[in-house]
Amino acid sequence: MDLVFTLNTINEAAAQFWKAVGKHKVFAFHGPMGAGKTTFIHALGDAKGVKDVVGSPTFSIINEYVYDCEGTKRPLFHMDLYRLNSEEEAQRAGVEDALYSGHLCLVEWPEKAPGIFPAETVHVYIELLDTQSRRLKIANI
Repeated sequence: MDLVFTLNTINEAAAQFWKAVGKHKVFAFHGPMGAGKTTFIHALGDAKGVKDVVGSPTFSIINEYVYDCEGTKRPLFHMDLYRLNSEEEAQRAGVEDALYSGHLCLVEWPEKAPGIFPAETVHVYIELLDTQSRRLKIANI
């Protein structure tokens, strides 16, 4: 999937994302600083009906939100591995537990601990096209 969006169309892009990825649970978001990873993840939370404010978990590493899935409250984990230096640090922070929990996981900076991700992880690439536009590419779905 290859999708171009702006802030004006980000909610539609988030809805298209969820339709395209089906039952997948773990998503690794790649892109340079400032590409809009956190902003897009916020839109993904909105599309799932997350009521909490979705912000960057840079300092907490893992934020847990709740969304309604067919009448059942489910957790959605948003992780930011930017500050981590190793896979061991990620494991100590509980990242691996979340990744293998069977719940939705949206992870920024996955390259900081690539060896801990499940084989079925969907890799999402966000690139800057210009000051307003981003390109989203979803691999291996």
